[in-house]
Amino acid sequence: MGVHKYFTEQDKLQITNAIRVAETNTSGEIRVHVENCCSGDVLDRAAYLFEKLEMHKTELRNGVLFYLAVQDRKFAILGDAGINQKVPADFWESTKNVVITKMKEGVYAEALADGIVRAGEQLKAHFPYQKDDVNELSDEISFGK
Repeated sequence: MGVHKYFTEQDKLQITNAIRVAETNTSGEIRVHVENCCSGDVLDRAAYLFEKLEMHKTELRNGVLFYLAVQDRKFAILGDAGINQKVPADFWESTKNVVITKMKEGVYAEALADGIVRAGEQLKAHFPYQKDDVNELSDEISFGK
């Protein structure tokens, strides 16, 4: 099954709306990447995609990637150096656990949206929106194979 089929148009809208809302309050950038399989370590794959999606090129190094391999049931959240210096040490792990708990209920879009809101709150606290802020990265979900 194509990875696009895991999400309805309404699901995709729920996720991209969560990104847009989170980003209206911060200069930070959030992306979601979804694919079917992740054959290796989930954090290694997320780091590879983080660079491939050019998330490391944000001015304040405050990008956050939500990565999901649907068939392999692997999930990771990866923050760039700027945001990682600011959030509590267990923030990404606790956020990941919140998302995974909801995913186990079968509500993937809601789970991702909740995690995005949590990340957005931290980004807002540490990287507030600036009036000259530019949306540096796409808000659309990127899909792999």
